[in-house]
Amino acid sequence: MQDRERSSSADQRIMPLIAETAVSGTAYSFDMLFSYAVPEKLAAKTACGCRVLVPFGKGNTRRIGVIMKLSDGDVKGLKSLVSLVDEEPVISAELLRLAFYLRENTFCTYFDAVKTMLPPAMSVSAKETFRIVKNFTDIASLSPAAAGLLQTLSCAADSRELNRLAEEHIIDNGRRLTDELCDAGALESDNVFRQNVGDAAVRMVRLTDRYITSPESFDLTPKQKQAADFLGEYGTAAVRETAYMCGITESVIKRLCANGAAEEYEAEVLRKVDDLSDEKRSPEDIVLSEEQQSARDTVLAQLRERKPAVFLLHGVTGSGKTSVFEKLIDDTVKMGRQAMLLIPEIGLTPQTLRRFRSLFGERVAVIHSGLSHGQRLDEYKRIKRGDADIVIGTRSAVFAPLGNIGLIIIDEEGERSYKSDSSPRYHTHDIAKQRCAYHNASLLLASATPSIESYYLAERGAYRLIEMKERYGNAPLPEVSIIDMNLEREAGNRTEFSRKLAEEISANLKKGEQSILLLNRRGYHTIISCCDCYQPVYCPNCSVPLTYHKKNNKLMCHYCGYVSEPVDTCPSCGSKHLKNMGFGTQKLEEELSTFFPTARILRMDADTTFSRYSYEKSFTDFREGKYDIMIGTQMIGKGLDFPNVTLVGVLSVDKALYAGDFRSYERTFSLITQVVGRGGRGERSGRAVLQTFIPEHYVMNLAAAQDYKGFYNEEIAIRRAMIFPPLCDMCIFCFSGNEDISARLGAEAVLRLMNEKLRELQPKTPVRVLGPVRCSYGRINGKYRYRIIMKCKNNAEMRGFIRGVLTDAAKLKEMKSIALYADINGDVGV
Repeated sequence: MQDRERSSSADQRIMPLIAETAVSGTAYSFDMLFSYAVPEKLAAKTACGCRVLVPFGKGNTRRIGVIMKLSDGDVKGLKSLVSLVDEEPVISAELLRLAFYLRENTFCTYFDAVKTMLPPAMSVSAKETFRIVKNFTDIASLSPAAAGLLQTLSCAADSRELNRLAEEHIIDNGRRLTDELCDAGALESDNVFRQNVGDAAVRMVRLTDRYITSPESFDLTPKQKQAADFLGEYGTAAVRETAYMCGITESVIKRLCANGAAEEYEAEVLRKVDDLSDEKRSPEDIVLSEEQQSARDTVLAQLRERKPAVFLLHGVTGSGKTSVFEKLIDDTVKMGRQAMLLIPEIGLTPQTLRRFRSLFGERVAVIHSGLSHGQRLDEYKRIKRGDADIVIGTRSAVFAPLGNIGLIIIDEEGERSYKSDSSPRYHTHDIAKQRCAYHNASLLLASATPSIESYYLAERGAYRLIEMKERYGNAPLPEVSIIDMNLEREAGNRTEFSRKLAEEISANLKKGEQSILLLNRRGYHTIISCCDCYQPVYCPNCSVPLTYHKKNNKLMCHYCGYVSEPVDTCPSCGSKHLKNMGFGTQKLEEELSTFFPTARILRMDADTTFSRYSYEKSFTDFREGKYDIMIGTQMIGKGLDFPNVTLVGVLSVDKALYAGDFRSYERTFSLITQVVGRGGRGERSGRAVLQTFIPEHYVMNLAAAQDYKGFYNEEIAIRRAMIFPPLCDMCIFCFSGNEDISARLGAEAVLRLMNEKLRELQPKTPVRVLGPVRCSYGRINGKYRYRIIMKCKNNAEMRGFIRGVLTDAAKLKEMKSIALYADINGDVGV
């Protein structure tokens, strides 16, 4: 049977159409493409990528689906599509193809794969309404039960009650009788589709043709005549604008329309994303250094060839990678193609958007989860219509509906935020590679601290390596001092600031220069511990200690959001002897204010960035010199450019080295290297103070020296010895359940299932299975969690094995109440 797109004319079809449909609400264990017959009345408009309403299951429950394939064939025995949601496809042929890739590689359902590509605002729900056909007389053709239901519905007082009775009947008994009444012609039904967020519109008014041709035939009041004259001069205007300009109320315009002289209509408006900048620049004004120009020329040559390729741009902090991006994006759009720039953090979008809007104006669209649903929807529309050919955004922007991609750039490519933690669990790099292959485009990965996997592939020749070893303008890297906090404690310094850091902050304040302090823990006290049983006060839903937040005087869990009042009794032993331990950004802010009472301090963490524009306003204020010191978590560590910052302090990152993940060294090195690189990016040289209790650790010393290659050599040697990625792939099977014993027994049952299946693969396919073991945080949000780690090779055979395990595991009695998912190359330390 041959798959096909919608033909140009319905009468050209020889056989009926079959729509293979991804249906919402299916579990992975029974997910597939479900075949439906396309009714003749819908055939002309039916196309791949359209959303449809389908009957599903024994009860024919109405569900939303997406047509993935169309083919001719025998429709005997197939259910029919109920109706079309979209008159035009919402998903292009390329993105449909990408949905199949997602399902194959991330073990999600077909519908979840499509859903993740669309803005949340485009989600639709269906509301079915019924009405009785008054002239229906063939009661004898109905079954007794259907006749009884028809009698009940006929007694309804009005349409609202009729629909309530019909809905209650369907919920309690299924659709069999209502479908019988509809098929017999006794009942009619309509489906109304409601989108999560509607299109933004403004009420407009214009004169009617009748008034324009014979205005004398209308008897208008003076105020109505004033409005009509205004519209006669300007043609059309918003109702509110007309009322304002004419000094009248909107009711005057309503009466003008009631007289037939004017008419109101709605015009769609797009909800814009402001960049708070009026600066205008030209790409021609950007001056590149010799290293920057060489990097640009290398990628530009590939762009001109129009063949897919992957580049890794490894440039030290401050080397000017963004200027290279600007030039390459300009080159791409001048070729008539489209470009995409992905960044790891929402907090980086304001300065990035401002910078690119100053160059390219409204041709730049932005996509990230910090926008309102309406804004994301309208940015999506702009891209799809072709009004924007440059897209800037975070991870989800990789699915932007561009139709002629020439270049995709992933900045700070080693960041973990590029990996999705929810279904579908994709990696942005993989999606970008697929899109570049489809469009014959170039992919540019860039970072001062590339992921070990990316640098490994560059060394092996799979990626083309470009290096920029000098800061722009030959500015020196910050001078880094490593401070042993053990010696500070021995000297009687019990504060969180070493004497060296305190001196440097004081010097910066006197010189009017700015400082950044990184502390990757929010809150005030990070642990409330019992002095008798030595147990911390845990979240009741998670195996995580509660953090005290002084701002609202609450204990909070940063995983499930649980909030409680401060406690004075140990929940474990009843002791009254509790001790506050650890410090977070709130306490750091308080101590800074004590040490430096005149300093203007900006705190940036998840507690201060709730609102949509808080990132932009705070970073703008800091850049404009309204604050002297910025303290924050990792959100301030990467990608930001503040010319007046000459001092960076790194406090207490030791714990991150022992996070239980084989990537913990890599992440710690990257965070330190990047935040140290925020200093000395202007005319003045920078300094950095790195406080640690393990000053001899090689990660600390290599990060201080900004020696990525030295760190890579150390790290790749460890991974080679331990057989960790990139020397292999890892699939993590994650189990969660309401009871600890049930989750463990389910994991053990799946392990037995895996061992049985592995006997068919081995020894030709090398596989190592570890576990099951409890996750680092064994309970999160009331769910007990276990995992099995499988070291393997990510190929078609292993993906088939994983699919088989996930499908067969759902049939095991031990898995009845246990949730299971598989994640290739995901995090193992959570």
